[in-house]
Amino acid sequence: MARVRLSVAERREELLRAAVEQIEARGVAAVRIADVASALGVSNALVLYHFSTKEKLVAAAFTHAAEDDLAHLRKLLGRRTTALRRLRAAVRWYAPTGQAKGWRLWIEGWAVALREPALREVTRDLDRQWKAAMTEVIAEGVAAGEFRCPDPAGAVLRLTALLDGLAVQMTAYSGAVSRARTQEWVDEALARELGLEREALMAAVR
Repeated sequence: MARVRLSVAERREELLRAAVEQIEARGVAAVRIADVASALGVSNALVLYHFSTKEKLVAAAFTHAAEDDLAHLRKLLGRRTTALRRLRAAVRWYAPTGQAKGWRLWIEGWAVALREPALREVTRDLDRQWKAAMTEVIAEGVAAGEFRCPDPAGAVLRLTALLDGLAVQMTAYSGAVSRARTQEWVDEALARELGLEREALMAAVR
């Protein structure tokens, strides 16, 4: 059966989705242009037409994944509800027990970004935008009198460090920490940063 002819934008989207899947399955170092082409039943030349090198394909794939994550984060933070509910929803989603993009993908990205400037900029930009969005909502909650937080930017940095660290532990060392304990620690950390007791946080978001 003949393949449906796709527009340039549609073909790029298809290639990027396949690249993300292959990176998650094989890792950045092992993945090849041929793997992405084979997954879609297209030629290596077609992949190279859209992305002239493996490095450009990988950077574009991470950008694609980052944009998806940021769009979902903004959707969660843009809901018409309290800042506290929005924050907890975002933290729960981003946490390694949540539904954000596979953590294996991002851990791979961080490792390769140490040597690849293009990928380093992608991961840095995602980190900046995540922190800026969360900081803004914490500031909103403080202004509305929902909770106390004298340093929203610092609070977000500490939360992000905890979430990223737990993600590495859960991804790299299976069974190192349970999902239930991870969720408990995340809620405790969020409550602490907002000057709340964990019980008060849980009651407020029910």
